[in-house]
Amino acid sequence: MSRAASSAGGTASRLSLRRELLIGLAVFAVYAVVDSVPVAGRSAAAEAHSRALDAFETGLGVGFVRPLNAWLTEHPVLCTLANYEYATTYLVSAFIMLVWLYRRRPDRYPVARTSFALINLVAVACFALYPVTPPRLLPGLGFVDTVRLGQTWGSWGTPVIDSANQLAAMPSLHVAWALWVSVELARISAGRAVQAIGVLHVAVTVLVTLATANHYLLDSAGAAVLVLGCVHVAERFAGAPRDRRVGPSDAFFLAVESPRSPQHVGGLIILAAPEGALTRERLVAVVGDRLGALPRFRQRLAPRGRWRRPVWAEHPVLDWDWHVAARDLPAPGGAAALDHLVAGLQGEPLPRDRPLWRLVLVRGYDPERTAVVFLMHHVVADGLGVVAHALRLMEPELPPAPDEGAAGPGAVRRTAGTAAGLLQLAAEGRQGTRLPSGASGERSFGALGLPLGAVRDVARGHGARVTDVLLCAVAGGLSRVSAACGADAGAAARADAAPGRLRVSVPLMMRTPATPPEGNHTAAVMIDVPVGPMAERDRLAAIARRSGRLRGGTRVAAAWFVMRRAPLVLPPPLHAAFARAVYGGRTFQAIVSNLPGLDLDVRLAGAPMLAVHPILPTAPGAPLAVGALSWSGRLNFGVSVEPALLDDAAKLCGAMHEVIGELGRDGGGRGARRAGGDHGRQG
Repeated sequence: MSRAASSAGGTASRLSLRRELLIGLAVFAVYAVVDSVPVAGRSAAAEAHSRALDAFETGLGVGFVRPLNAWLTEHPVLCTLANYEYATTYLVSAFIMLVWLYRRRPDRYPVARTSFALINLVAVACFALYPVTPPRLLPGLGFVDTVRLGQTWGSWGTPVIDSANQLAAMPSLHVAWALWVSVELARISAGRAVQAIGVLHVAVTVLVTLATANHYLLDSAGAAVLVLGCVHVAERFAGAPRDRRVGPSDAFFLAVESPRSPQHVGGLIILAAPEGALTRERLVAVVGDRLGALPRFRQRLAPRGRWRRPVWAEHPVLDWDWHVAARDLPAPGGAAALDHLVAGLQGEPLPRDRPLWRLVLVRGYDPERTAVVFLMHHVVADGLGVVAHALRLMEPELPPAPDEGAAGPGAVRRTAGTAAGLLQLAAEGRQGTRLPSGASGERSFGALGLPLGAVRDVARGHGARVTDVLLCAVAGGLSRVSAACGADAGAAARADAAPGRLRVSVPLMMRTPATPPEGNHTAAVMIDVPVGPMAERDRLAAIARRSGRLRGGTRVAAAWFVMRRAPLVLPPPLHAAFARAVYGGRTFQAIVSNLPGLDLDVRLAGAPMLAVHPILPTAPGAPLAVGALSWSGRLNFGVSVEPALLDDAAKLCGAMHEVIGELGRDGGGRGARRAGGDHGRQG
C-alpha cells in the first residue's frame, strides 16, 4: 500500500458521520437563527440596497438582468427548466461532492467541508448585515418574476418553500455552491471532462440567476470572492494532512530552542571497526538504502506563519556532504579529542532549511575502534525515538515490536489521576536558585560506561532502583567536582533546606510497542535531590524516598496531559511563550534521563556496535543534562554540561564513577567490585 493510500485510510478512520451531520445541522441552525431575528426596517433596507446595485450595474454598462429576463419570459419551456435548474442543481451537485469526498477522498474532505461551512457562515453574516432584495421582487423596474409566473412546483419562492430568506441575494449562494464544486474538482485533479462539466455548471448557474432575475451580476462576483477566500482560509489553516503537521509536543522543542540552547538529541556510537574500515561513502550507501523507512530523513520543516505550527515537507534532494560528514581528530586522537568533537557538534544548531538529522564519521579516534556521531532534532523524536531511528540503519533489520495491547486504567481513573496530578504540580514550588549558565551554545561532553549488572547490584543492595542510583551519581558527582574546584555545591544549588537541593527533570517514556519512532512521547517529572557533602548511602536513601513520584503515575499523567493538550487551546505564539516559561532554569536545574535499551547484537555498515552513549541537549538556563542507556549488558552514560557550570564533563564522569563505586562498597557484594573496577566507554 502506498503512503498516500495509507494516509487516506487513516484519515477515513478518523472521520465520523455523526460529527459531520452535527456540523451541517449547526450551520443550518445559525442560518435559521439569524434569519428569524426580527430587524426593524430590514425589508426597506434590502430594497434600497437592491435598487442601488441595479443603478450601479447600469452605470457600469453591465445591466444584463433586464434583457436576459425579458428573453427568458418569451420561452415558457426554457423558463420552466431554468426555474428547476435554479432550485435544484446547486443543491444536488454540492451534496454529491460532499458525499463523494467523504467516501473516496477522506484526505481532502476535512478541508472541503471547512471551506463549505465557511462559505455559508460568511454568507449568512452578509445577509444579516447587508440584505438585498432579488431583482424579480422589486416593483416598478420592469423585472418579471418567472418563478411565480410559471408556478414551477417546488421552485425557489413558490409556496412550497416560501419560508426561504427572500432578502439574501448578495452574495449568490447558488453561484457560490456551484463554483465551490468546480474548485474542489480542480483541487482533487479530476478528469478534464469532469472539470469541464463543473465549469459549464457554473456558467449555466450564473446565466440562470440573471435570466430568472433572482440575482444581479454583482451577486455572482460576490460569490466568487466568497468562495476563493473561504477555500484559501480553509486550506491555509486546516489543509495539512495530520501526519505532516508538527505535533503539539514536538513543537514544544522548537519553541524552547535558541542559538545558545540547540535542541538536538543523539548518540555517540562506538563500533568494533579498525581505523579506515568504515568509510563515509559506505555510510552514505547505508542511509540511502534505508531512506524509504525513514520519512523524516527526507523531510524538512515548512513554516506556515506565526499563528500556525509548521508542517513536514518533502525535501527530495539531500545535501549528502552535510548530512553524512567525516571529521578528523587531531593527533593523537583518543577519548578527550572525541568528547571535544561531540561537544562542538552539540553546540551547532541544525539548520531548518533541510532535514534535521546528521551522521558524522570520526577518523583518528582509536586504531581498533571507529566512532560515529548521530544527531537528530528533538522536534523529530525523543530519546527512544532516536534510538529507533538509529536501529533502522543497523543490521539485521529488526521486525516491528508486537503491540501487547495491555489495558490501561479506565477513563474515570485516568481522568481522576490526571486531575490529582495537576493539583500536585500546582502545589509544587518553583526551584529556588539558578545554576550558572553560559550565553553561548558551547558544551562540554563526557562518556562513561559501566556493567549494567553491577549498577543493578548496587541498587538492590540499597533497596533502590537504577534511576535512583543514577540521580545519586549525578548529585554526588556534582558535589565532589564543585568541592574539588573550590565551590560550595550546597550553596550553588541551595533552595530552602540544608543540605542544598538540585531540582532535576526526569523524562519518562509514554511509548508503547506500537508507537511510531517519530514524535515526542515523554513527560517529565521533577524531583529534588540533595547535593553537598554527605555520605552517598544517605544521599541515595533520601533520593529513594522521594523517587516514588516517578512511579506514582499521577504527576506523569498530568505532565503528559499538559504537553499534549496545552497547544490545542493556545495559539502557537502563546504556546511558545508557555513552553519557554516552563522549560528551563526557572523550573529545574538539570535533566537526567534513564533510557531503557535493548540486548541486541547489531552492526552498522557491517561493523559490530560496542556501545552507544546518549547525547542530550541542555535546557535554557539548566546547564546540565545526563543520559543513560542500557545496551547489551552495559549502562552507557553521556554527560553534557555548559562551561559556565563545569569546564570539563569528564571530571563529572569520573566523580559519578566514584559515587557508584562508594555505593557498591557500602552495599557490599559483587556490585562493589564490578562497579568500582570498570570505567570504559567501548565495552
